[in-house]
Amino acid sequence: MEPLPPLREVIARHGLSASKALGQNFLFDEQLLDRIAAIPGDLSGRQVLEIGPGPGGLTRALLRAGALVTAIEMDRRCLPALAELEHAFSGHLTVVEGDALKLDHDALMAGEPYAVVANLPYNVGTELFTRWLSGEDWPPRWTSLTLMFQEEVARRIVAAPGTSAYGRLSVLAQWRSTARLAMKVHRSAFTPPPKVMSAIVHIEPAAMPEGVSARLLSRATEHAFGQRRKMLRQSLKGLPGAVDALEALGIDPQRRAETLSVEEFVSLARSLSESQPKA
Repeated sequence: MEPLPPLREVIARHGLSASKALGQNFLFDEQLLDRIAAIPGDLSGRQVLEIGPGPGGLTRALLRAGALVTAIEMDRRCLPALAELEHAFSGHLTVVEGDALKLDHDALMAGEPYAVVANLPYNVGTELFTRWLSGEDWPPRWTSLTLMFQEEVARRIVAAPGTSAYGRLSVLAQWRSTARLAMKVHRSAFTPPPKVMSAIVHIEPAAMPEGVSARLLSRATEHAFGQRRKMLRQSLKGLPGAVDALEALGIDPQRRAETLSVEEFVSLARSLSESQPKA
């Protein structure tokens, strides 16, 4: 394969610029991109799903690492640049034009296990992340999530109970997965530089606690953290049976959501699951 032209040259040739409306910020540093692609481990021959590749900076790094990449891109301006990568890495890259929020990722990957590696557009990152973590079927088809977020969001995902960053994303990421902060990325690495720092989190599925409905755990965290300044007896009163479940579990309803451990939220969701009428 002939050496690829520099990313800046590709972007200039295609007249591309980062779209604020699409939450785009481009990365050009090839060494940094290779470090990101290395976070999930050896990708040789592995299926990888990338969301929002833009002109293909991270895509290049994933392909260099030997991955078989399926990239979802909704910005039609970027498709010609990605088509050049499809040609250069024949058989290793499939570009899908569309909205990642509206596509069935498992079906797109033909039911095969896959890693997700993405510099997520800021405007859809949290919604996609919540979707990947909220399914009832577990383990999921994805084997890991390696995702770039605003640093503030990344810290929420890995936060411990009792900290100001601890919240719904923390519980969703940690109750049946392991989550770690893998790398910080300075704002100056991007073009254009965003106003905030970024960080990459790495998530791997773990064993799912028995007798727990993911839907009920999601609802419990939504209620509890939706009014996080209030006591649990107030914030959970809109979730049938939740306050009674707290008392049955010996959890003081005067506590606030950020003081409950992930295990306590799991116990609450299990109690709510057990109280649901059987079909």
